[in-house]
Amino acid sequence: MDLLAVRTFVTVAEAGQFRVAAAELAVTQQAVSKRVAALEKDLGVPLFTRTARGARLTVDGQAFLPHARALLDAEDRAAASVRPGRRPLRVDVIGRRLATAGLLRDFHRTRPDIDLDVVILFDADAIAAANAIRSGEIDASFRCVTVPGRELPDGIEATPVLDEPLQLFTGPAHEFATARAVAPAQLAGHRIWMPGNLPGTEWSAYYDDLAAAFGLTIDAIGPNFGVEGLLDTIAESSTVATFLSERTPLVWPAGHDLRRIPLRDPTPVYPHSLLWHADNPHPALTALRACLASRPPRLLDTAVWTPPWALRTHPRDGRTRA
Repeated sequence: MDLLAVRTFVTVAEAGQFRVAAAELAVTQQAVSKRVAALEKDLGVPLFTRTARGARLTVDGQAFLPHARALLDAEDRAAASVRPGRRPLRVDVIGRRLATAGLLRDFHRTRPDIDLDVVILFDADAIAAANAIRSGEIDASFRCVTVPGRELPDGIEATPVLDEPLQLFTGPAHEFATARAVAPAQLAGHRIWMPGNLPGTEWSAYYDDLAAAFGLTIDAIGPNFGVEGLLDTIAESSTVATFLSERTPLVWPAGHDLRRIPLRDPTPVYPHSLLWHADNPHPALTALRACLASRPPRLLDTAVWTPPWALRTHPRDGRTRA
């Protein structure tokens, strides 16, 4: 459907006269008549009755008018969606409960004037997220960079923004339930259940390396019934534990008596980076990057561990390395 003709129709309907509509559109009255006639031909019905006083909508014209306005609204929204400075900044956070979503919430608190579109590409790795950035599907993504043996596409920039410490999560009957802290090496031979650890994802590569480094058993077998199902299983088991970020917000029934236990000597940290396209002119992207860069570094009083391939925050943060 010719949206120019639709816009002309709406203008005539609101003005009540072809002459007035022509003046508002800065075209000749003949051009207005031709556009409306073409639209009427496409629809197969007359939209106006011409009278000495102007143009009056027919029954079909009255029926079409709200849809015509909706079409024009959709056109305006579509144009705004790709116009930097007017459309929301589209940012992938992987999951709404993860620390990266918290980083974006912190940004929104400091810049509530900036519109955000929160996107979740849950089962995509850093390369898939980078391709989504190149295609324009999203403006930026929080990811672990890089997956071994795979380089980011040309034009994609990445900067580390958060090293997220992991904690051991157990029920009250677990061997380490009363421990003040646990070293990863102490978990050798223990079962760490992570049913959402999908093969081929960036977190799967991270935890595979973590398991290999400390002799852990990462068990992803079984259906993933979500966080609630995971908490129920952990609470009832004396042998099953899982890993969670210290920043993961969770609420569980009081009877579960679940425990968060710090991991130390070294502390495994999950290295999050922000990915974006170097040529993206969206002003909100610049503001987001500046906000993340201004965050004070988190200083840990223990050595940390990440896979050797992971992009980490700059060594100036003062932390020691495992």
